[in-house]
Amino acid sequence: MNPEIAGVMLKRFEQPDEGRVFEKGRLELVRIGAVVVGRATYQPGWKWSLHVGPGTGATRCGVEHVGVVLSGVATAAFDDGTVVELKEGSLFHIPAIPHDSWVVGDRPYVSLHLMGAEHYAK
Repeated sequence: MNPEIAGVMLKRFEQPDEGRVFEKGRLELVRIGAVVVGRATYQPGWKWSLHVGPGTGATRCGVEHVGVVLSGVATAAFDDGTVVELKEGSLFHIPAIPHDSWVVGDRPYVSLHLMGAEHYAK
């Protein structure tokens, strides 16, 4: 079967449709069918409010996220004091409530974003 005739799409993050680079991190976006999937990679020391927020003019991220952690550990920290650790293998939903985030430890953090990626770091 010819994949083009069947409507099959194959893509890779190594050749993303769009890339967003910021200090200590990057986001690769792949558009496949009606879905935008993002791969976020953050280096140790990365913090949203320091490395992404200034470029967006915001102090907190307000994007809703659904995804899975591929490696490393990061947090989602809310203004009410709630801090959630996102660890390797975790599936997560972060609501569109303003939050900060940072890498925990000395390993890079990598996650796939199945919702919200197209609005992130814009």
